[in-house]
Amino acid sequence: MKREKEQVRPKGSIENQIFDWGVYFLLFIVVVICLYPFWNIFILSINDASDTVRGGLYLWPRKFTLESYRMVFKNTAIWHAAFISLSRSIVGTIVALFFTTLLAYAMSKKDLFGGKVISLFFVFTMYFGGGLIPYYMVLKAVHLIDTFWVYIIPSAIGVYNMILIRIYMESLPVELEESAYLDGAGEARTFFSIILPLIKPVLATVGLFVAVGQWGSWFDTNLYTYKTSLSTLQFLLVQILNNYNLGTSKSSTQILAEVAKANTISSNSIRMATAMVATVPILIVYPFVQKYFVKGMMIGAVKG
Repeated sequence: MKREKEQVRPKGSIENQIFDWGVYFLLFIVVVICLYPFWNIFILSINDASDTVRGGLYLWPRKFTLESYRMVFKNTAIWHAAFISLSRSIVGTIVALFFTTLLAYAMSKKDLFGGKVISLFFVFTMYFGGGLIPYYMVLKAVHLIDTFWVYIIPSAIGVYNMILIRIYMESLPVELEESAYLDGAGEARTFFSIILPLIKPVLATVGLFVAVGQWGSWFDTNLYTYKTSLSTLQFLLVQILNNYNLGTSKSSTQILAEVAKANTISSNSIRMATAMVATVPILIVYPFVQKYFVKGMMIGAVKG
């Protein structure tokens, strides 16, 4: 039986070029669909309010103005909320990385007594929870309600993040730890001097997950805090979007009515400007951890 020769199209053939351009076109459409809502928010935030009411598709501001941002940055409540959000993002990320990494190091040990059973209990918590009311009662019992630490301690350990870090550690050569033990290093010295420097990619990946979650969280502020001094930027954004009190002596509707007398801004432009202020900072962080993010996701997920 003769073996049929496979016909392979030349790399520069018309069919391949059409296929490539089709793929590029589809990717371009996806990018536009994903980016335009964000771009539209930005354009509305820097466009004159009297021109915005005309409607239409915005690709560039027809009447440029920064009055909405001036209004936003004049509000002291927004500055304080941004400080709280930044503080919980930094402290929460550091605490979560420290404790989650320690747990992952312990769980990566194959000779850990009852390791499989312990892992099963951790995974169980990913699928089943005690409920919101029991969770609230536990936080109240340990005096975390209406404190800054209610943002930090409950999220100190994430099971999914622990699994990512553990898989990454298990992909490292065992000989590294064995050589450290032969040189007299203990578990702590091995962890901080050998393991920790080698897992920077996955730490950057998990750190980005935690930081984005901390920065974008607002529901815990709504449930577990009552002091306006603990309001986060995202929670304040939700208040503005729903015309709630801004934490000042005047309601958001009254403030917006006063500053909109010149018709250069509106309640909608204020919302858009606040959304940009709340979103841009976390976007700036991504380029600095991008290389670690990609490497951490790929190497941590593939184990030979």
